[in-house]
Amino acid sequence: MPPGSRAARLSRRAPVLGHLTIDGRPMLSESGSSTPPGTIPVTLTVNGQERQLQVAPWTTLLDLLREELDLTGTKKGCDHGQCGACTVIVDGKRINSCLALAVQKDGAKVTTIEGLSSGDLHPVQAAFVEHDAFQCGYCTPGQIMSAVALIEEGRARSREEIREHMSGNICRCGAYSNIVDAVEDVLKNKASSFREAAE
Repeated sequence: MPPGSRAARLSRRAPVLGHLTIDGRPMLSESGSSTPPGTIPVTLTVNGQERQLQVAPWTTLLDLLREELDLTGTKKGCDHGQCGACTVIVDGKRINSCLALAVQKDGAKVTTIEGLSSGDLHPVQAAFVEHDAFQCGYCTPGQIMSAVALIEEGRARSREEIREHMSGNICRCGAYSNIVDAVEDVLKNKASSFREAAE
């Protein structure tokens, strides 16, 4: 196959995805099974659904989500943990999925932007729409996932604290003030709900 062809690119990418192939067919192990040699079994609960997978040891959680599970809402930006576009929530904490190996998260519960709500928009998603907190939208899933975790952490009580705790999420379009407005709005609504419940 020509080196620059699509088939060649997919063939080079196959080991990263945990699928070792010969001419597009799964390579059989010595035992005759189609489990790719050199892969490791990983079980993840992704957006509430248990997934049992065979992954290459070097596969990042980001690549597993995007390439293996087709959850492309999680974006690949810098691939170095510096932009926050790949933010997901793992066991209740936000992480940069490009820096986490999938095998390290065996047994974990992972929430991506696709699993944030079923039906109606999550309050943070609705606030982003209301406050026009995005432009091109590329960073938006990571911004939203980070904001959801930030609110659950309960550490941000002011605009300055929101900015500080969201500083790992870069918006190249510069929609920062609208993002802060959206997060602040959700925090205020949540505090109001708690007050009403207490009364």
